[in-house]
Amino acid sequence: MVEEGKNAPVQEPRKLNFLEEIIESDLKAGKFDSIITRFPPEPNGYLHLGHAKSICINFGLAQKYGGKTNLRFDDTNPTKEDTEYVDSIKEDIRWMGFSWENERYASDYFDQLYEWAEQMILNGQAYVDDQTQEEISKGRGTIDRPGTESPYRNRSVEENLRIFREMKAGKYADGEKVLRAKIDMASPNMMFRDPILYRIKHASHHRTGDKWCIYPMYDYTHGQCDSIEKITHSICTLEFDVHRPLYDWFIQTLGIYPSHQYEFARLNLTYTLMSKRKLLELVQKGLVSGWDDPRMPTLCGVRRRGYTAEALKMFCEKIGVSKRDQMMDIQLLEWCVRQDLNARSNRYMVVQKPLKVTLTNWEPGKVEWFDCPLNPAEPEGATRKVPFTGELYIEREDFMEEAPKKFFRLKPDGEVRLKYTYIIRCNEVVKDENGEVVELRCTYDPSTRPGCGEWRSVKGTIHWVSTEYARAITIRNYDRLFLKEDMNSIPEDKDYKDYLNPESLTQGKGLAEPALLEDKSGIAVQFERTGYYIIDKDSAGDNVIFNKTTSLKDSYRPE
Repeated sequence: MVEEGKNAPVQEPRKLNFLEEIIESDLKAGKFDSIITRFPPEPNGYLHLGHAKSICINFGLAQKYGGKTNLRFDDTNPTKEDTEYVDSIKEDIRWMGFSWENERYASDYFDQLYEWAEQMILNGQAYVDDQTQEEISKGRGTIDRPGTESPYRNRSVEENLRIFREMKAGKYADGEKVLRAKIDMASPNMMFRDPILYRIKHASHHRTGDKWCIYPMYDYTHGQCDSIEKITHSICTLEFDVHRPLYDWFIQTLGIYPSHQYEFARLNLTYTLMSKRKLLELVQKGLVSGWDDPRMPTLCGVRRRGYTAEALKMFCEKIGVSKRDQMMDIQLLEWCVRQDLNARSNRYMVVQKPLKVTLTNWEPGKVEWFDCPLNPAEPEGATRKVPFTGELYIEREDFMEEAPKKFFRLKPDGEVRLKYTYIIRCNEVVKDENGEVVELRCTYDPSTRPGCGEWRSVKGTIHWVSTEYARAITIRNYDRLFLKEDMNSIPEDKDYKDYLNPESLTQGKGLAEPALLEDKSGIAVQFERTGYYIIDKDSAGDNVIFNKTTSLKDSYRPE
């Protein structure tokens, strides 16, 4: 063992990512006294693993540099948003271990945004357009062809202001009119071809009720909200880089606080879809049990599956922050989950395909209770009591009647250690009328009890449960929801639902040692030699359900 400070390997500090370089440069130059970031989800669905990366970046950077993070809900589309989603988002952020400085909503600023819209009309920078959405889209042109000016583009300031106020008063129907910025219909940046600022929606809002029937668009709202809150570093995913010039244009045109936007690569994960629209469709069509189905990539889904916030943070740290999109292997996420749970989870024995073992030399009615460690990483730590009797169950796959040379589990006339207890020898194999093995008659060696007498070693150790004390549980085994590795490259003639994995959920039974049902750790436990599992909320009474979190071992190793 190398003593600390004596030839110990020196761990090089992690290189700064590009966002950290920007922030450190800004702080060093005195551009800001401290930084303010924001996390701005739209409350139209549940957060997913992609949001976990954004949460870790926005909150993590503020923590690292002594700044603050606002939670701001982008609630400008009342027909798709709900307080259910607001509450779930706050729960997910807290579960991830972060807290926000201020809770804000885009709807908090509707009055100010409306005043700025009128200001733009008065300055000749916005106009009301009566064209249909199809006409507006067609008039924008293409990358190779400039757009066509709306026939309503040159309305007078007075007429635009009157009609816009009538829109606000509810005079017009949905889709009848919009307010557009007057910029440049020939701009090579399609975003500048008179973007829509407001549309009419006669819909009740989850916070403002029926006060408004016109609602601002995302591109008009986002930068101004950042400016109002004096966000120093507005950090979002890479698909918004084409929106940044328009973000800056609104701020400069209105002459308000100059927040600035920075983009990082979004998270793409193999065998996974993270489109809220498609995830909602899976829920609505009953293809999953809900937003928190353990197969879903939502944070509530992976939490129900047994993933920990610590594992997600480890994953986000390992994938880093870059400017280039890349596909991350889901096996890295599963590796992080195993790394975290291996260090912290309690261990229990569960037999899923039982084969009865009778110890013929065991005293009838005798019960021995063994003190077994909850976590081998803490040999002096907490223990659980495990009952040992003369009738046991082992896994059927731990016995082979005609075993190959390197089979180190139980076989006729072979020995194996029952984990934490004695060595047993198989003396007789009992079969039913179909020739199937139904019972093994064995003897145990009382001198091999751990801590007593002389230690005798055998190559195989297997888990077991006492037949008398075994507790029945239901086990839900989860696999990947989709069969295609890159769900972002689906051919146009294919539906993403065609790639759903029909074996993504299978259900089985298990027999557990009694201490498992008393576990109050709140995190996934390890079924010894099998994998990690967590108790499910559907458990009731004697129907105790465990969800499989991940397998115990995998050949995957991170680079």
